[in-house]
Amino acid sequence: MKILVGLISLISILLVTLAGPLYKFGLVDLATAFAGFKLGVFAGIATLVLLGIQLLFKRDTASLGSALPSAALAITAIAIPLSMMNTAKNVPPIHDISTDLVNPPAFVAIAPLRADAPNPVEYAGVETATQQRAAYPELQTLRYSQSKSELVGATKQAIDNLGWELVNIDADKGVIEATDTTAWFGFKDDVVVRITDNSSERLVDIRSKSRVGGSDLGKNAARIHKLIEELDRVLGE
Repeated sequence: MKILVGLISLISILLVTLAGPLYKFGLVDLATAFAGFKLGVFAGIATLVLLGIQLLFKRDTASLGSALPSAALAITAIAIPLSMMNTAKNVPPIHDISTDLVNPPAFVAIAPLRADAPNPVEYAGVETATQQRAAYPELQTLRYSQSKSELVGATKQAIDNLGWELVNIDADKGVIEATDTTAWFGFKDDVVVRITDNSSERLVDIRSKSRVGGSDLGKNAARIHKLIEELDRVLGE
């Protein structure tokens, strides 16, 4: 039984941790990856149940020390999805975030790259804007004193520093587009930055949108915050 428990615990953690890479490298589709994710949780629960039975009724063949590695793998396999579920409960189920909710920056060069994406390139609409205002009220249009050309250069540098893929720069229009690929599942989320003149200052708006998924687990808002921080850092150098 000890071998069986160890095997199930190993399967549980592999199902959870490998779901992302298998999808990322095109070996399985997203539905299969998520199915493996769920099976990993069930395998983790089964491991803990079997460990309990083993420790309660077969103490001569099991000890707390020998059970710890299997328990650790099982708990990790359960904790990762539970953590994601908890995050999902605390953020709105949206995937299109913008600092300008009235006139969000539009994807241009990136639009063809999203042609087959489940989430359309168009802005998600009023309901999404309402949910964003409640969840991320701090995300608003940025104002800078630097020139448009300086901000375009600084934004490009910030995107390079963050390791995102630069898709296009239209310096005249003040538009920069890029794609960020998530590490685990390899999801591609797109970013567009729009810089416009407003008398003596420049207005900077940022939009980040997922190509796949209903809820982004707060990733797009976090990405905008990260870009703002890096942009301010570059401008401050």
